[in-house]
Amino acid sequence: MTVDFNKYTFHTEMDVRDYEVDIEGIVNNAVYLNYMEHTRHLFCREAGFPFNEMHDRGIDPVAARIEIDYRTPLRMTDRFVSCLDIGREGPLFLFDQWIYRADGVLAAHGRVKIATLRDGRLTRGEDLMPVFEKYLK
Repeated sequence: MTVDFNKYTFHTEMDVRDYEVDIEGIVNNAVYLNYMEHTRHLFCREAGFPFNEMHDRGIDPVAARIEIDYRTPLRMTDRFVSCLDIGREGPLFLFDQWIYRADGVLAAHGRVKIATLRDGRLTRGEDLMPVFEKYLK
């Protein structure tokens, strides 16, 4: 199966590490959250506003809701591609994220809603709009 990863706003390749699998030899379900978060952080860096710089400026994107549908398990030594698109839902940033095995089979799809805090106070995300608006779908 061939997937056109360029249709997504951002994608990155990763490897399953041995400590991420359970006794059955498959990636633990909670690890997919880490993969998706790492992908969002890499995207922020690529967009020109790394996560650590956001925090240093008092801006903290935080997960408000996460939903994941698991399709096909990743296994030890698998290589995979993690993709995302970004949109808006009211004051929240909405990340649709997909994880594909190297052979193009969908392993998981997640939808992550991100709220933005400025100096600990909830905002409408205006601090991040100048960075993200060109990527919004």
